[in-house]
Amino acid sequence: MAITRVAAYAHLSDEDIEAFGAELDRIRAEVTASRGSRDARYIHRTIAFQRCLEVAARLTIGLTRKRSGWAAGTAMLALAKSVENMEIGHNVGHGQWDWMNDPEIHSGTWEWDMVGASAQWRYSHNYRHHVFTNVVGMDDDVGFGVLRVTRDEPWRLEHLFQPLRNIVLALFFEWGIALHDLYSEHERVGTATGKAAETRALAVKVARQMGKDYLLFPALSGRRWRRTLTADICANLVRNVWAYVVIFCGHFPDGAEKFAPSVLEHETKGQWYLRQLLGSANFRAGPVLAFLSGHLSHQIEHHLFPDLPCNRYPEIAIEVRELCARYNLPYTTGSLLRQYLLALRTIHKLALPDRLLIATSDDAPETASEKKFALGGTTGPAEGPDSTVRAGLLTAMRR
Repeated sequence: MAITRVAAYAHLSDEDIEAFGAELDRIRAEVTASRGSRDARYIHRTIAFQRCLEVAARLTIGLTRKRSGWAAGTAMLALAKSVENMEIGHNVGHGQWDWMNDPEIHSGTWEWDMVGASAQWRYSHNYRHHVFTNVVGMDDDVGFGVLRVTRDEPWRLEHLFQPLRNIVLALFFEWGIALHDLYSEHERVGTATGKAAETRALAVKVARQMGKDYLLFPALSGRRWRRTLTADICANLVRNVWAYVVIFCGHFPDGAEKFAPSVLEHETKGQWYLRQLLGSANFRAGPVLAFLSGHLSHQIEHHLFPDLPCNRYPEIAIEVRELCARYNLPYTTGSLLRQYLLALRTIHKLALPDRLLIATSDDAPETASEKKFALGGTTGPAEGPDSTVRAGLLTAMRR
């Protein structure tokens, strides 16, 4: 099922893994030491661009009379909301700009433009997801609690409906994230009083967000309130679908592996780095697509260094890819369309009972373990000082 021995799956010795981790520590140290005015200008300009774009969008919606003006304004508003969520809110929430000591652009103060509460998201995402990435039963982002994306989750009759659930999740992704984060907070606080407080906090955020988008701005439009209301609804739907596609392309295509909780026992920094690499996937993107995706086209680099400025990911990726080649490790990437179609295939395939599927639970595209090499006539390396010379993971996978 899920990977239980990361070193055996990766075909690396303990010494190799620690050397791999030391190289990534070096990359982190170099980027951290070089942060400065270039990075500060980037985030300030991004925020200014997003705010100007939103103002222009609302003026276009409110002042034009033709449908083409409404469509252009709505598209601009959807773009502004996507940039705010992906390139600004997500990355500021990770603390990527905390080093600037700017009270506005700080993970502890930024509240993003969606129904979910930033504080609740930071626990669910920054801690549960990024620390325990793809560990079954620990990382709540593995299927978000509504989709079966690994055979480690037993099939139930309700999974037959997950293709429909997937569509609903895409359209209302901000609501799915908000509830997902609330459930994580409930599990964290434990007590009835704490759960009630977190539920109230989310209710306040929802009221503020809904009031802004669906009451305040339509009211400011006077007689043309319907035009503004429909534009806000459509822009939020487009932003939801785009965020959903980007997130799914980084977490659920083939090659984004899952792990058993046992991998956390005595896990070293090098093993943690290796788990991030093996559990994430990129998609190819130029500067524009990378910007619109919050630079999550570099999901691998983001999981390795979640708190480094996102504008540095393209340059970091060059070194990470070279490092993977040196250690004979896969660097999972593909086109945006390909990665999404692979994720979609997994969602539809795992809606079915395991007995109707062909590949074994250790050697399926969406769920693999170190046992796949034994099944294919190749054994994974034994861990420890007596380990034999490894051909490497890429070589083993080709066999």
